[in-house]
Amino acid sequence: MSPINPSIFKAYDIRGTYPNQLNEEAAYKIGRAFVEYLRCKEVVVGEDIRLSSPSLFQHLTRGITEAGADVIDIGLCSTDALYFAVGKFGYPAGIMITASHNPKEYNGFKMCEKGALPLSGQEGIEQIKQIILKEDFQPVTKKGTFRHQDIIEAYIQHVLCFIDVKKIKPFKIVVDAGNGMAGLLAPKLFERLPGQLVPMFFELDGSFPNHPPSPIEPENIAPLQRKVLQERADLGVAFDGDADRMFIVDEHGKVLGGDIVTALIAKSLLKKEKGGTILYNLICSKTVPETIRQNGGKPIRTKVGHALIKPLMKKHKAIFGGEHSGHFYFRENYFADSAFIALVVCLELFSEENKPISDLVRSIDPYFHSGEINSGVRDVPAKIKELQKAFGGGKVVFMDGITVEYPDWWFNVRPSNTEPLLRLNLEANSPELLKEKTALVLEIIRR
Repeated sequence: MSPINPSIFKAYDIRGTYPNQLNEEAAYKIGRAFVEYLRCKEVVVGEDIRLSSPSLFQHLTRGITEAGADVIDIGLCSTDALYFAVGKFGYPAGIMITASHNPKEYNGFKMCEKGALPLSGQEGIEQIKQIILKEDFQPVTKKGTFRHQDIIEAYIQHVLCFIDVKKIKPFKIVVDAGNGMAGLLAPKLFERLPGQLVPMFFELDGSFPNHPPSPIEPENIAPLQRKVLQERADLGVAFDGDADRMFIVDEHGKVLGGDIVTALIAKSLLKKEKGGTILYNLICSKTVPETIRQNGGKPIRTKVGHALIKPLMKKHKAIFGGEHSGHFYFRENYFADSAFIALVVCLELFSEENKPISDLVRSIDPYFHSGEINSGVRDVPAKIKELQKAFGGGKVVFMDGITVEYPDWWFNVRPSNTEPLLRLNLEANSPELLKEKTALVLEIIRR
């Protein structure tokens, strides 16, 4: 056996280019080590449409069964459907074969244990890596079995339990599946909803022929924006490759940030559960905590990352958590994230408010946002100290890098988990102030 590439073990999952970084041998070892680490007797396995997924599935599941655990194959699905399967049916573990939003040459594994609790770099992924690097797998006397379970119908019913379908208006909605897993699930969901679905790139194709499966990139969501305007649709929705994140485009083709969608979902859920606790990450707009408070909720700010948010949601018994990146977590979804639940909750709110989406957003969000701006740096800690010195007059918070708050603007600069990069997010009360302060902070980061 050849040594495994240690670079594939990330903060939140295992991921790399196929086959030079992540290959069949690595998949086999990961399957064996996963079972040894969790000491589980069953593992739910799902896969996305990537071209390398069938081969990786074959070797991953061989590793699982040779470690003595049974495989429950749920077939092609979204990542949030896998989380649902683990949570709903009480399975002790699950692995989704996906590289999420990465380009077609990537693949990987998102892993969770009982209750759909994700494994992270510190809690599970590092331990699995060490088991593999030691090349000392435990002998097993009895191999596991293999069976298939269809969970898609149960998953769609679960999604619809979050809303009153009778309230939904007959919207005209353009959906860009990006040739990913939303192309399988969206038709099954929308046949239960009123209105008109305008499909874009629903053909399942792991070569992603129309655009990479990362709608957070402006060039990848541009086709949806054009189609919304062309169709005179009420809104548009774009999903990433494994359909666990979604992004909304309003009737004018403007993209709503994940933080604004977080605020909208919070507004909707707090109508049903007054006083609920809601988590949001620290680079979300001030709109988010303000909207939560205005609607009677309790906001709690967290670091970035799903492996951090889910345990905190359990700790605080939060009804919901949202991130700027398009991940939305629900207590009644085993504290796991779901793009489709987020979408239907938004549709219910849009129906109740009965106004154009742009007007609804304008009523809660008076601020101006930079978006995430990445800069390469040689010495990340030194640059953070330099920013602290330059902006010490504001309220400084060290959580995921540095956050500095002033009465009329604020910014966060945080390091990448995987690259020598700093990520800037800045928000201001006016477009002029946004331009001025963004240039000022970037000048310090990049000099």
